Amino acid sequence: MSTDAKNISYQPTAGLSYDPAEPIYWDPAALAGEVQRTFEVCHGCRLCFKYCDSFPLLFKAIDERHDGDVKQVTAAETQQVMDACFQCKLCDVQCPYTQRDGHPFQLDFPKLVHRARGVARRGQGKTLRMRVLNDPDGAARLARASFGVANAMNRVRPFRVLMEKAVGIHRDKLLPDFAAEPFDAWAAREGYVRPEPGGEVVLFQTCFVQHNEPQIGKDALFVLQQNGVDARVVAGLRCCGMPAWEQGDLASLRAQAHHDLDLLLPFVERGAKVLVVNPTCSLMMRREWPHLLEGPDRARAEALAPAVQDVSEFLWSLREQPRFNTQFKSAPPGGKVAYHAPCHLRAQAVGFKGRDLLRKIPGLQVSATVMECCGHDGTYAMSVEGFGPSQRIGQKAFAGMQAAEAETWATDCPLAALQFQQHAGKKPLHPVSLLARAYRGEGFGTAGGEGP
Repeated sequence: MSTDAKNISYQPTAGLSYDPAEPIYWDPAALAGEVQRTFEVCHGCRLCFKYCDSFPLLFKAIDERHDGDVKQVTAAETQQVMDACFQCKLCDVQCPYTQRDGHPFQLDFPKLVHRARGVARRGQGKTLRMRVLNDPDGAARLARASFGVANAMNRVRPFRVLMEKAVGIHRDKLLPDFAAEPFDAWAAREGYVRPEPGGEVVLFQTCFVQHNEPQIGKDALFVLQQNGVDARVVAGLRCCGMPAWEQGDLASLRAQAHHDLDLLLPFVERGAKVLVVNPTCSLMMRREWPHLLEGPDRARAEALAPAVQDVSEFLWSLREQPRFNTQFKSAPPGGKVAYHAPCHLRAQAVGFKGRDLLRKIPGLQVSATVMECCGHDGTYAMSVEGFGPSQRIGQKAFAGMQAAEAETWATDCPLAALQFQQHAGKKPLHPVSLLARAYRGEGFGTAGGEGP
């Protein structure tokens, strides 16, 4: 290593910032100093070599092209490292030097990447891909207006090739169908949407459940009902903002979060918990909103965050209460379930409550808990540049689930379920869907099932 490289301090530079409300956050020179310092710390540690491609790319550049000198890493190489991060957060879970843990180095590699993307995108207009992927609600409205044509066209090869060229969504990516009816419309018809806020919990169903798989939300409400929980639904919720912030689009994230805070806080102020079906969304609401929003919305996000829970996390908290229902009517074929732990659930450090709940079903054995990243990671696996790497990165997870020799698979992440369906040949069900089947006596072997 060169003498100059040894002079890079591991201590934070004057440009340290993970808060977009601070002017220095947007200073390119301050960002560059923090990037170089972080690269030097990571170069000396290397615990995260096995996660996404960011770290192998970084280490290869330093070792093979720059003789160990981090200062020689080029702007193009830095951009490669940043582009390869898909925000799984596993490096932050593994890192011994995090701001979260109070270490003086105050590293947060995922937030550094977000900062870099935000600085790069600032002042620029949205690309067509951003307009499509950053706004799942808008895309779903257009798809629903097509009366099923969008679903059919997603299976037509020439159309997918055209979409790849126009929008950058890989032609081979398995895309979820759009539901004919949004989840909140069904919930309103069934009486879960009330004129006034109230209830013990309110469901944040996520845009995926709202527009693609309403059955997961129906199953969640049914399971909550079976356990004596007064659950409500609020109509008109929007995406948590993760797809927008993946691309550095802070303005869209803030607009979507502002809208959702308006709808959810009246429930929280009356003592309700906010139960979230997808770990990515609960992570955004717990960890990201409180530091990404600005002005009054930041204080509102800080008030909301303690009330946010994963739906299985909340159900697990009821297990010692008399109302917890153990009257299950069916178990999975063969008695075995393979469980995949989503990265964003691990990042929240709440354990694997969905898996633990499944063990309450008599005769059920969790034959494997697979903790490797599946590689989907938001919109990354949908993109032209991310589709191939996402499949490669997910291989260990695919192999782990297949080796479990279980007829039934489970994961808390609906997007991970799509990834397994496409690349491992079996679609996992959400734990609440498995619980709902056990309560109804439906069995476990296939997707679907009736609503409550």
